[in-house]
Amino acid sequence: MTHAAAATNSRAAARVRLRPTMQSDIDFVLTLEQDPENLPFITPWERTQHEAAIRFPDFRHFIVEAGPGLDAAGFLILIGCRSQNHSLELKRMVVQKKGQGFGRAALRVTKKIAFDDLGAHRFWLDVKRRNVRAKALYDSEGFVIEGELREAVKVEGGFESLVVMSMLASEFADRRGRALELQA
Repeated sequence: MTHAAAATNSRAAARVRLRPTMQSDIDFVLTLEQDPENLPFITPWERTQHEAAIRFPDFRHFIVEAGPGLDAAGFLILIGCRSQNHSLELKRMVVQKKGQGFGRAALRVTKKIAFDDLGAHRFWLDVKRRNVRAKALYDSEGFVIEGELREAVKVEGGFESLVVMSMLASEFADRRGRALELQA
């Protein structure tokens, strides 16, 4: 099953589709994680972790396809897809080409999947405090700051704090009612 959407930014409409990650996509995923532009903002996984996430029913691992040819442009991982608490985590989202609206479009499709398809009550994430670009995206897409996990991640030269953000199903419905989200 693939999911598609278009989101607008200041340049043009970003065409995005999510499709389940396949074993043959893992090298692409690992390359994105090791990209020096992305490394400061994520904690890379081993190949076996990605392989497990593809197979484990509580996870959804997607390739972000974007642009006119819907080429592979990134990936994202959801955890908690079978949570008894209906609390779903956006574990990771990495987009190859920044500033083209692909991340925003992928996030909008992901919110629709989380609330409409997976029945989430709460959709949450954490973002490194210094990742101001991602934090600004999450803010503008309706995520609310819940708090900060102080110095929770060891990084080169010390520790990094994580900002925890979430959106509730009622907030998503309100945003959809104001035409700020993809329709059902």
